[in-house]
Amino acid sequence: MVVSKKSCTFAAQFKKTMDTKEIKRNLAGQLQSLSSLKKIMVILGPRQVGKTTLLHQLTADQPDVLSFDCDNMDDRLALENRTKTELAALMGRASTIIIDEAQRVRNIGMTLKMLGDLHLDAQIYVTGSSSLQLADDINEPATGRLLEFNLYPFSLSELATHTSEREEKRLLEYRMIYGTYPEVVNHSEHARMLLQNIVNSYLYKDLLEYKGIKKPDVLRKLVTALALQIGNEVSYNELANLLGVDKETVENYIDLLEKCFVVFRMDSFSRNARNEIKKGKKIYFFDTGVRNAIINNFSPLEMRNDVGALWENLMMVERRKRHAYSGKFVQQYFWRTIKQQEIDLIEECDGQISAFEYKWKAGKVARLPLPFSEAYPDATFQTITPDNYQEFV
Repeated sequence: MVVSKKSCTFAAQFKKTMDTKEIKRNLAGQLQSLSSLKKIMVILGPRQVGKTTLLHQLTADQPDVLSFDCDNMDDRLALENRTKTELAALMGRASTIIIDEAQRVRNIGMTLKMLGDLHLDAQIYVTGSSSLQLADDINEPATGRLLEFNLYPFSLSELATHTSEREEKRLLEYRMIYGTYPEVVNHSEHARMLLQNIVNSYLYKDLLEYKGIKKPDVLRKLVTALALQIGNEVSYNELANLLGVDKETVENYIDLLEKCFVVFRMDSFSRNARNEIKKGKKIYFFDTGVRNAIINNFSPLEMRNDVGALWENLMMVERRKRHAYSGKFVQQYFWRTIKQQEIDLIEECDGQISAFEYKWKAGKVARLPLPFSEAYPDATFQTITPDNYQEFV
């Protein structure tokens, strides 16, 4: 791709150093509100999103914090193949216990089960960079002892709280193009290099170490194909034909990509109205900067033909963060008819249906399709634009 001088200087326009360690994460409030339950709290999320920083913020004023960094061999071995008595002695009188990158510990599920059975007078936090090995290992042995949470790259809400809504609105185009990974936010002058490093060094790390991946080249081509289709309905059959593999391989790899917090899927909404598409899927990326790094396109918005898709992806993931951090259970879908009438987002919560349409150009008027309003007369409808998105996220 030929990059213009204008594109090269784009990031420089937004050069700003920010101490991301001081940014308060919205998930912290949820964790603190549930601490009285004395459950083991498991925090999952992609690498480099600040899981360890979050726990240090939460425990900064706590006495007797015992921390295990399981990327470190000594810490890892200290937790493996221990009896309850040995674990009790190891934990001592700690009031807070942190087990970081717990998927590195062999039989971590049994270790957590025994820690739960000890009923220690301590809050235990566990982090993992992938829900592949960790979720598989912990859920069965430690059922009932855990609460699971997801942490994502910074939300626009978190950034606006740290700076101001006005400042984040000024930086909106930059966030769409470079995303909100903490390192990228903190070192905007190196954003492109940092994102390429995330894609090349971290994005596939857990996936390629997982036993289910037999064709890494196919995986990378699949991710690129998905990056070029955000905002569009995807067909597993078409992807399989494009990549020269079977449909099951595509489906399995997308499932793994979702568990490693690279992408997430959204199903179509249908209540059996005759003209509604019932089995469609859309796929979005958890970070727009990562998506742009995959296709190597960091051009400013005025030079792009995917602005609407980028806006849609950004709003989808920001809304997802909002619900995850508030603990609110909301089902999310898109809606489309066989005649290609479409609504970007449908949310269903406690029987209430809400519809949202995304428009990057604020002057564009979006109207609720007549078939939808007739089928769901009690549904609310709102158009989300750069003028009103902050309330939405």
